Amino acid sequence: MAKGLFDCTGKVTMVTGGNGGIGLGFAMGCARMGGDIAIWARNEEKNALARTQLLEAGAGRVETYVVDVSSEEAILAGYDRLMADFGRIDCVFANSGASPRYDSVFDMPTEHWFEFQKTALHGAFFTLREAARHMKARAEAGEPGGSLVACGSGSLYQGLPGKMEYAASKCGAEAVIRCLAVELGPYGIRANVVAPGLIITPMMGERDGPAAQYLIKEYAPHTPLRRLGYPEDFEGIGAYLCSDASSFMSGETVFIDGAYKIRP
Repeated sequence: MAKGLFDCTGKVTMVTGGNGGIGLGFAMGCARMGGDIAIWARNEEKNALARTQLLEAGAGRVETYVVDVSSEEAILAGYDRLMADFGRIDCVFANSGASPRYDSVFDMPTEHWFEFQKTALHGAFFTLREAARHMKARAEAGEPGGSLVACGSGSLYQGLPGKMEYAASKCGAEAVIRCLAVELGPYGIRANVVAPGLIITPMMGERDGPAAQYLIKEYAPHTPLRRLGYPEDFEGIGAYLCSDASSFMSGETVFIDGAYKIRP
């Protein structure tokens, strides 16, 4: 019996790239609602810190794993370990990716295009596919349900010069989500995209550092809410998509961007 509308007690959420930034924000929302958390990321020190933070926020249990999602074999092994530890998976946020590096299509090396997709697109697909496999098996055993989530971006609607590898991975993941929503609906499994706007994350340095402050100065005035986003802005959507509160929402893309998408 749920204790509240966004109760995540007894649910296991796995977040790739979940030891910082948007991924940790999403995981934190589930943790605050009592959920169990699994983190896949490559930095053991950051994993340990994230585990402490999530437990302090109220998570029932937190386990971290060093998993490189650019490798299908590593993803399969990661799920084997996760299922051995938790016995179930209820929500997956395929969040791992990389930042675009070029400013023109003519500057982008061919090898970079292919290498980028290993994590950003292929890794997201294999992560979602294997989660769906476990959720389907549970549904066939009599317990339907589950929530698959991919990380999108503003590049789903806005052209970005030179960022083709990044935009293509996000648009591809959104297409995968729509297909999963239709195919897995009969099992009670829903699939959605969370699309961040410009978010100030630790990758940009300190919040009051020069890089973050430059972005705030340049972009916040063009955002209807007159600010940029932070990882904690993803706590609410994390709790919502993990919990049964979102049980009839599937096939959607939710923009967390301060209304930047629809600005005049």
